[in-house]
Amino acid sequence: MSNIFSKTEKTKWKILSFALMGILAAGFAAPQAFAAKISESDNKLTLMTQNLYQGADLSSLATATTPLEFAQAIAAAYNSFLATDFSSRADAIANEVKEAKPDLIGLQEAVIIRTQTPSDGPATPATAVTADFIQILLDKLSAKGLHYSLAKVQTGSDLEAPGLFTTGFMDVRLTDQDAILVKDGLKGFSISNEQGAQFVAKAALPTPVGLIPIPRSWVSVDITFNDGSEARVVSTHLDPLAPSIQVLQAAELLAGPGATTLPLVLMGDLNSNADGSGTATYNNLVNGAGLKDAWTILGIGSGYTCCQDANLLNLNSALSRRIDLTLFQGPFKVQFVDVVGDTPADRTPSGLWPSDHAGLVTKLKLVPAK
Repeated sequence: MSNIFSKTEKTKWKILSFALMGILAAGFAAPQAFAAKISESDNKLTLMTQNLYQGADLSSLATATTPLEFAQAIAAAYNSFLATDFSSRADAIANEVKEAKPDLIGLQEAVIIRTQTPSDGPATPATAVTADFIQILLDKLSAKGLHYSLAKVQTGSDLEAPGLFTTGFMDVRLTDQDAILVKDGLKGFSISNEQGAQFVAKAALPTPVGLIPIPRSWVSVDITFNDGSEARVVSTHLDPLAPSIQVLQAAELLAGPGATTLPLVLMGDLNSNADGSGTATYNNLVNGAGLKDAWTILGIGSGYTCCQDANLLNLNSALSRRIDLTLFQGPFKVQFVDVVGDTPADRTPSGLWPSDHAGLVTKLKLVPAK
């Protein structure tokens, strides 16, 4: 009798246990699912802007006084591209991305370097790729388990000229690009309306072979969060050489992709000192157009992002200007902002800084009006 009772009790307890497990599962599954929905539609956006640095200071092209000196300067610039080893620098930048986990990455000086022999100058475009910075960075990210795709790329300048090397003449082609990368598998928002264009206003580089136009460009994407809220993100690289041209380019941004009713984020290398000591661009965007500077809201310290030595081998950081910025307009709340790639520990094993510019990571939350 006792054995029968024991089995009955065990059966009752087993049934009760299953029932309790079901209740607990039902009780906790809903909050977890709700939490997942909240986390996927909380209107948060992590952005990173990074000037990749083309790998050489091109000022010697402008200071050359003869075609021969110009050709020698082209060769010196190409050799500098090789010496500043973007492959290893891209690995260091990928480490920064792994730490920051940005949803979108705005890239400047995302160049393609190509060569051609025999040399014929710009008559035939060079096609032999020495380095494609975007592809190299995507590959380095993928190797670390970080999967990003190219949302939009826009060519700015595309220049080709013969360089005089010890082996003779070789054409070198430098294609400058602005780009936005997007993290694969995003759940909190989707992107659309990818746009890009060159600025009408452009500077020209005086050389012994004539004036060489240097067009700059911008790229943008629109974001739709899971709750239907929308925003626009623009990334750009404004002209560093001609203040009047730079001011015109900033005005084009405001009249172009910035002319929207959507909340707006403008990030990139604006080449205008945030302390007002340089060009009028920063003041025009912040005090004139009313954009807010994320660093002034939550940044700690100087926020300097420019510039390391041209060879990237300086032991101590030489950053002394804040020109890589995240500006915004609309109901965004700044949750975090920080400079990355600015400490000696960020350098490559051979001692190269990841870029002559530090990167800037900003976390924003869109708080739409109720």
